[in-house]
Amino acid sequence: MKRGRAAPRPADGRTLRSERSRQRIADALYELIGEGDLQPSAQKVADRADVGIRTVFRLFADMDALFATIDERLVAEVGPAVASPPPEDAALRERIERLVAERAALYERVGAYLRATLRHRDRSDFLSAKYKRLIRRLRAQQGRWLPELRLAPPDLVEALDQAISFEAWARLRSDQRLARPRAQAAMQRAARALVETLEDGT
Repeated sequence: MKRGRAAPRPADGRTLRSERSRQRIADALYELIGEGDLQPSAQKVADRADVGIRTVFRLFADMDALFATIDERLVAEVGPAVASPPPEDAALRERIERLVAERAALYERVGAYLRATLRHRDRSDFLSAKYKRLIRRLRAQQGRWLPELRLAPPDLVEALDQAISFEAWARLRSDQRLARPRAQAAMQRAARALVETLEDGT
């Protein structure tokens, strides 16, 4: 007769407290960045989480490890938007406008976290790698929505990639101080101007 596996031992109180503290710390970082604090200190995160600063660095080796805790949340936000299929049987102009509208909605939802990533990525291999992965996924989405680009000049493809990028959106919203509808209209105009020659296959 085979012996059954031993039942898993319940987590002890210390482990449960550590897990709760980790969650509070992760929530605190997510909230602070979402509120516009793109570079919260470990002390500020600790204060928001209502834990000691030593607890932060006991549970997280460094700020990179702390930033990694919110990556799963961002993937959940970004993933479905980036993977969305193009509208069927839509003309090029409609697809361009819909794509820009989707990008605008995405950038508005996660803009604070992308700005924080851009601010920290030169000092963080983790954030740099994650941002490069996002750029690849956005570029792949562009190719799916606009298959005409396969025959387009390479410089047009690169120009369009830049025109509908988060960096372009951030400049329109933050530096040029445009409201969201005007920023979206400006991005759509730039995108249409770049690809209008593809409508007749020229």
